[in-house]
Amino acid sequence: MASPTVAANAYASLAKIMESAGGGAGLGKPGDANGPSFGEVLKETLGSVMDAGRKSDAQTVAMAQGKANVMDVVTAVAETDVAVSTLVSVRDRVIQSYEDIMRMPI
Repeated sequence: MASPTVAANAYASLAKIMESAGGGAGLGKPGDANGPSFGEVLKETLGSVMDAGRKSDAQTVAMAQGKANVMDVVTAVAETDVAVSTLVSVRDRVIQSYEDIMRMPI
């Protein structure tokens, strides 16, 4: 189970990604050429999840070599778990939305 600190870090990472993508409070209006595209936001988010996984792997290797603290490894693994769980939830919601659209009568 994720701790409140890990969840807060995950939300902070998401806010940082949205801010760097130029989204801020909103992703822009439809047809707004200045807002980030869905692909850009998705790419940034996937990169963030991959970075969390790499950090977790590096911490695990460092601990195996006796260079890292167990708490650092547990924190890195928990952050990766939260990031992957969030990504899977978003993916499930996107698939559900697509299926809802496909069921709409023409």
